[in-house]
Amino acid sequence: MTQPMTATTAAPTTPAAGTLSIARTASPAAKGTSGVLARFEEWTRHSPEAPAVIDGVHRWTYQDIDAAADEVARALRGRVGPGDLVGVCLDRSAALVVTAVALARIGAVYLPMGPRPGERRTEAVTEDLDVVCLIGDPGILPPRHRSAEHLPLALPGEGANATATVVAAFAASGDTARSAPAGTFYAVLTSGSTGRPKAVAVGEPALAAVLDWYRTTSGVGPGDHQSLLIGVAFDPHLLELWAGLTSGAALVPAPDEVRWDPMVLADWWRQSAVSVCVAATPMVEPLLERPWPQDLALRHLFVGGDRMRRRPGKDVTTTVHNAYGPAEATVISTVHTMQGSDSAAGTDAAPPIGRPLPGVTVVVADPDGRPVARGTEGELLIGGGALALGYLDPELTARRFRAVPEGLDLPGVERLYRTGDRVRMPDDGELEFLGRLDDQVKISGVRIEPAEVEAAFEKDPAVLGAVVTAPRTAEGRPRLVAYVRSAPGAVLTADALLSAVRGWLPEQAVPSDVRIVDSFPLDANGKVDRAELTRRAATGDGTGPGDVPADGGELPADATPGERLVLSAARELLARPALALTDSFTGAGGTSLLAARLLTVIEKESGIRLRAPELLRQPNLRAVALLVDTPHRPAAGRSLR
Repeated sequence: MTQPMTATTAAPTTPAAGTLSIARTASPAAKGTSGVLARFEEWTRHSPEAPAVIDGVHRWTYQDIDAAADEVARALRGRVGPGDLVGVCLDRSAALVVTAVALARIGAVYLPMGPRPGERRTEAVTEDLDVVCLIGDPGILPPRHRSAEHLPLALPGEGANATATVVAAFAASGDTARSAPAGTFYAVLTSGSTGRPKAVAVGEPALAAVLDWYRTTSGVGPGDHQSLLIGVAFDPHLLELWAGLTSGAALVPAPDEVRWDPMVLADWWRQSAVSVCVAATPMVEPLLERPWPQDLALRHLFVGGDRMRRRPGKDVTTTVHNAYGPAEATVISTVHTMQGSDSAAGTDAAPPIGRPLPGVTVVVADPDGRPVARGTEGELLIGGGALALGYLDPELTARRFRAVPEGLDLPGVERLYRTGDRVRMPDDGELEFLGRLDDQVKISGVRIEPAEVEAAFEKDPAVLGAVVTAPRTAEGRPRLVAYVRSAPGAVLTADALLSAVRGWLPEQAVPSDVRIVDSFPLDANGKVDRAELTRRAATGDGTGPGDVPADGGELPADATPGERLVLSAARELLARPALALTDSFTGAGGTSLLAARLLTVIEKESGIRLRAPELLRQPNLRAVALLVDTPHRPAAGRSLR
């Protein structure tokens, strides 16, 4: 079937201004381009009976999604208008897709918050932002919205992640709540140094430009199955959702357990015949460390959200795109494409983050915003049509988005976004990512401001202060460790503190370890010595009661083979030598991606294949080990020794 619209292939990137660290890719000539929603509507007219969403045995055509979105839009009109922020608390499902189309049809601003955004975090967002309503299961809404006026919405209730009842809950915003700037198509939340999330506003033309590139690069079209895999609160979710709807392809929502386990992910690719996928780097890398799954329909895999540490092997049959881009520059700004046939395939060297997308300009700059010479480290600045409109906080926008320095000729660029990322551009123009220039850290692909995590602890009146550090594990991955100073007479426990902050923070921002201290070390200027705390967190030195076990980290003498394997692996992954068999993996700071790594280690060392739900249901590590030790469980590889 011929697609009704195609994007012209972009001209190749060429170095600009001689040896300066500037690169740009020309935008393709506009041919039949239209807005994001208009493209979906074209496909609805062109192929009304084509599948738009396939969720197991459940299917919805383009015509079905269009009609359901019309019904939701009619229900909301009069209460929700153009430019209004609407918080969406749904998981990956047909209901989510219908909601996204309905809000675009109204002209409202889609603010994805995910199905379990955290009650206190949701309250903070709806106090700071002028959110007209929240859409979701009434049982997960914060108290102010649970007791507010509810408008039932007729959304699809079938599918792996669907919820039976969905309402639009209307509650009054505060007098100082911020609205979205004119022209906002969607907004996403990122970590904020003030202790509260900040919102990025993105216009429809910026998203449309990235989608044009994505469709051209992947060839996604009718008959393809496009993943709907990314967590809903994470901005690449917008790319995959609208990539499917604007190309005539079918979206395939992933069940939740797929995001916990790389091997389940590979099985899902095969069973669902996924042909184009967007995935988080930490989820894909374990698959690159073992023989590549065969018999996949997967042609293109777009990977991002964290530094990629190795290249695909020679057996990888899928084209892998190492994508880089902050939410402030609309999901993807640069990309490096790799195939199993490449000469560098299979090497452990980290691939570059590549070259800019069409219409994007990148500059490696000194502290004054001036381009540095090729091969020199500097801050990555991004400009061009793919930039976000800014933050909903104008002062923050003014700090992070800057005018082009006087005398610097960057055609088509009016503003530059300061990423805070340290990069280098060699002579070949392929950007290399080197790290951060500020305190931000990426955990499981999500940017975290330590100050936001500290503020979450300090909401407890029994906490005098909190300092969050980000030491690296032996694998080089950062983890969060919180040092908490208690008020006189207060009795604090790590478990209680972690339980409290989970209501304020996304999963990735919850520390893996909490250490209660009487005081913080100070540097020569009388400030908290964060470097010293990071050193202590990395070495377990001077960490307070319970951080270093009495046995010095030795495993119990009477431990079973499964207990030895599970406990040692969990201690290493969480960098917590005091972890005991009576501890819960998730309670000790284990995230979904760390759980996936634990499952991989267990299978590699024992041949025992556990599933994510089995791990998550267990009350402690001893119960997990019992699953490994169970004699009748079939083994797929080596036996325990």
